[in-house]
Amino acid sequence: MIEAAMIWNEPNNKSHWDPEIDPDWSLFASMAKSACQAIRSVHPTLPRVLGGISPIDPSFIENLSGKGVLEHLDVVAVHGFPLDWNLWQIGEWPAKIEEIRAVTSLPIWVSEVGVSSFGAEEVQAWGLKRTAELLVGQTPRIHWYSLYDLPRAWGATTRHREAEGSSYYRHFYMGLLREDGTPKPALEEFGHHTPAVGLCQWFHFEDPRLDEAVAWMRRLGVRYLRTGLSWADSFRPNALAWFDRQMEALAEFDVTVTFCFTPEHRGIAPHHTSPPLFEAEFAEFCASMIQRYAR
Repeated sequence: MIEAAMIWNEPNNKSHWDPEIDPDWSLFASMAKSACQAIRSVHPTLPRVLGGISPIDPSFIENLSGKGVLEHLDVVAVHGFPLDWNLWQIGEWPAKIEEIRAVTSLPIWVSEVGVSSFGAEEVQAWGLKRTAELLVGQTPRIHWYSLYDLPRAWGATTRHREAEGSSYYRHFYMGLLREDGTPKPALEEFGHHTPAVGLCQWFHFEDPRLDEAVAWMRRLGVRYLRTGLSWADSFRPNALAWFDRQMEALAEFDVTVTFCFTPEHRGIAPHHTSPPLFEAEFAEFCASMIQRYAR
């Protein structure tokens, strides 16, 4: 069942929202409020979550608060990858949560946290164990990113590739399972921390891994899952058939559904990070998906 609706993904990260078009996030704030209102109109009690921020930046939360966005939300969320991209150490996780608690009274979820096995699979297993020690009991939701490695042929969604250098390749090694589906050492460690620790797994359009993923999640004792329904994908042929199949397969889990990705032909710029030409269209997509799947 759907337990929450998340508005966008990493809105303060240029890989997911274009700050050149919207430098002060006024367009994002207006879009988010419109989406929250539309969701509330079709489901009066479903929690509405701000897309997890990356980097963890209290000034961004204060900015949105000043624009009235937090009045329409029930949860804020953060993302952190201190062993791979962040300029802080893994032991600082509790302090990072406190930075956000200092600027909002809303509950705080960790909707993405992970460790790449790019350098060594043993490091990933250690990082998972340490993350659980630091975060379980500190936040109501922890979503480990991710179950599967990103297939190299699919490419990583990032606008930081040049700046990241060799770190770019870490995107492809975040899974508990290798690209070929075989387990890494971290998979067994993960099983020690469910159901307190959930998963974040993005499924691509008509993703062939869906049924296998469900089987793994059952085996691992996963209860909480975060995934996405792409506004851009909704314009593909047979989009609703795929959405129906995905959500039916995931019905036994408590699912946080993330709504994001602007269709190229519906953005101010032709890119998935662009603010929409008409924010009402995104709001209508969110409401229609909640009406269809959140019973």
